[in-house]
Amino acid sequence: MTLIDHTPDALSGHLVSPSERFHEVIELAVLAEELGFDAFGVGERHGPPFLSSSPPAVLGAIAARTRRIRLFTTVTVLSTLDPVRVAEDYATVDQLSGGRLELTIGKGNAPEPWALFGRDPDDQYALQEENYELLRRLWSEEKVSWSGRFRPPLDAVTTLPRPHQRPPAVWHGSATSERSVELAALWGDPLFAANAIQPVANYARLIDHYRARWAAYGHDPSTALVGSGGTLYAAADDRTARREFGPYYETAVAGRDVPGNNTPFRTVDDAADHGPAFIGSPDRIADKIRRQHDAYGHALQFFSVEVAGLPFARKAEVLRLTAAEVLPALRHELPDTLAWPDPSGAASGAPARPAKVAG
Repeated sequence: MTLIDHTPDALSGHLVSPSERFHEVIELAVLAEELGFDAFGVGERHGPPFLSSSPPAVLGAIAARTRRIRLFTTVTVLSTLDPVRVAEDYATVDQLSGGRLELTIGKGNAPEPWALFGRDPDDQYALQEENYELLRRLWSEEKVSWSGRFRPPLDAVTTLPRPHQRPPAVWHGSATSERSVELAALWGDPLFAANAIQPVANYARLIDHYRARWAAYGHDPSTALVGSGGTLYAAADDRTARREFGPYYETAVAGRDVPGNNTPFRTVDDAADHGPAFIGSPDRIADKIRRQHDAYGHALQFFSVEVAGLPFARKAEVLRLTAAEVLPALRHELPDTLAWPDPSGAASGAPARPAKVAG
């Protein structure tokens, strides 16, 4: 997963051009598919240092270069967007990819979109709830007539194109918000926990709350789906991983030391030993994912390898090592509760690959 940060290399100071940065993201997705990862995610952010203001365009480019890998948004800031535009943009991505889209929505935790799109942050939860209800209808119904609080009414509107899937899956992203969890549980949708900057116990409490609310709304407890994120840096041994990744991790942490996006794990050692990040040898990373799975019971594990201008060649090495030495163990040991359609058209009775792991 990526937010397409555009920052200088923390060691060399070299800054690639915006076009090179986009090219890197596309090539990383192509590599992830070649290595056997199950999904690739592009999040939405507005303002420096991020270039990910238009995930539909980036995912469309990735769709043209890939055939199998699922294409996620991680996350779409639905609270600030027009749900009609979201329905059209992402249905287009779903058609271009042959039905590989998975939308993750969230209210966002950065201040820039509110002023950019003329939204009041005090309305963020009400916007999220109203916009999602309309998006669901636009994707599942035709000739939608609707009126609400935040946008002009609709009269017998059918958005085009229609999505390839009927409808695409929607995940709800949350770092701390129980209200976002409530929305996911209400509609019977999967939850994506950020697992980025807080202690694991905090995310475990959020997921436990989701499962409790899921059951309270009458859904089968066995069908609740959870995804989780996490910074990844794999190397041959723990000492090498910390030495190589330390300057990048600590530069990134210093650069985002603001309310809502800071972390108590300020050093690479603290992050590796006590935080949610996956930093170290393949064995150490696999063991940490197992322990988080014990706490979360998650079905999908996302990784972020794009940190503080880390060179593309290094990111590719991390993915290759992870694919070779981490994924096989996880797929053998952990249960698979995700049933994604096979875009290659293979027989539906073919056995599913276990333990979904994203790029």
